[in-house]
Amino acid sequence: MRRDVVVVDDAELRWRFSRSSGPGGQGVNTTDSRVELSWDVARSPSLAEDVRERVVAGLRHRLVDGVVTVAASEHRSQLRNRQAAAARLVALVEETLVERTPRRASRPSRASRTRRTTAERQRRAVKELRRPPRRTGEQ
Repeated sequence: MRRDVVVVDDAELRWRFSRSSGPGGQGVNTTDSRVELSWDVARSPSLAEDVRERVVAGLRHRLVDGVVTVAASEHRSQLRNRQAAAARLVALVEETLVERTPRRASRPSRASRTRRTTAERQRRAVKELRRPPRRTGEQ
């Protein structure tokens, strides 16, 4: 597993604040505690080209014009929501940079096939006993 270290300059991050719909008591209508953090991954000078390609490929479903955005509004304070949004962004990028080994196809073992067919035969026998008995001369 290869770990790339990515350091992003604060100037590349865009913060937006708005009113949160979550908890907040009386201050919920006046405090901009909801946080949106955006980072332009596709044009970031902080990333090496190969790392940028991996991050863009890993986040392709979340990107809008090369920008990834995360939001946080679960805390009452803007500071804690800022920390939560930053942690989410870090987790997203780290997840894309983890190299996974591809799954190797395997076949069921002989013992597992035997167990399956034995169970199928037993189930068939149980269901056969539930049927009404055949009359003589019928097939």
